[in-house]
Amino acid sequence: MQLFRVERHKVLHTHGNTVFSFSGTKNSPSLFHFSRLSGYAMIRILLADNQAIFRSGMARVLSSQDDMTVLGQCGAPDELLPLIAPARNAILLLAASLETDIDRTFAAASANGVRIILLHDNGNEPETAVARKMDGLLSRHVSTDDLLHCVRRVFNGERAVKAPVAEVDDSVGRRIRDALTTRELQIVGFIVQGWKNRQIADEIGTKEQVVKNYLRSIYDKTGASDRLELALFTLHHRPLAEAAAKAVTPTSSLSA
Repeated sequence: MQLFRVERHKVLHTHGNTVFSFSGTKNSPSLFHFSRLSGYAMIRILLADNQAIFRSGMARVLSSQDDMTVLGQCGAPDELLPLIAPARNAILLLAASLETDIDRTFAAASANGVRIILLHDNGNEPETAVARKMDGLLSRHVSTDDLLHCVRRVFNGERAVKAPVAEVDDSVGRRIRDALTTRELQIVGFIVQGWKNRQIADEIGTKEQVVKNYLRSIYDKTGASDRLELALFTLHHRPLAEAAAKAVTPTSSLSA
């Protein structure tokens, strides 16, 4: 879990018209002082998702907005309640895949004025009773515009539930999947899991430079510019994501 403790007189970072004053620590007893030079409130956001790469991508998108700031994030169920406790009136983006205790989470959020937007995978929508408790409901693979629109609606006191969209044929995902070799798909699978080049090299029995060479080829084929962009691209294209996940194991039968 990542939290930031306030130091009121030490400005460490500026973003747009917003001045932030904080220092990064774990288990901080107090959170987040900020001031808007233009005078209106920031949308304060908590992220809870067990997929670190996806969580990092959301944090990057949300933090790029002048009216939003990410207060903290966690990737495990036992970190969620401590994340909520000090963050009054924040918005929690909660991945259903985190498999937390929804009733306890909802109770803690309600007691602290935290509103919840639940992110689910397509084809794995939450039960009606769970969905009714949420202030917002989105597919994990929703567009950036829809994500930002939902967050702003919930911040304004509205309930934002986007109906699930029928899955369409992903020709891009299939094309990229078919363009990658088995070894490249395996490396993509490790990248999605957050592995470093050295870890991948040790796992597949090669040198780190060889992994870097594979990554250059993967970037050329996918159009991604770095490992975060590659991971997010993969997660948004189910045929590619499924093939990469399958390629990760077993490793012994894979050829270079």
